[in-house]
Amino acid sequence: MKPNFEEMTNKELIAYALAHRDDLEALQMLYQRRTPDEEATWYPAVTMPDGTPIEANIHIMETAIKKRIEQSN
Repeated sequence: MKPNFEEMTNKELIAYALAHRDDLEALQMLYQRRTPDEEATWYPAVTMPDGTPIEANIHIMETAIKKRIEQSN
């Protein structure tokens, strides 16, 4: 008997999907729970196509990560 994916937390569902990679129903549920593109935060590329780092963009991402960590604490 399959677990009830609706009742699982995201963390539980991710763990289940990783353990049961052929279970398309679990993967579909994870996909449905994702943040819609219009609500997602998009960040600029951190490197040029040749691999050269873009320092300004790296700083933008570092700042965003630090802010997110502060919000979660």
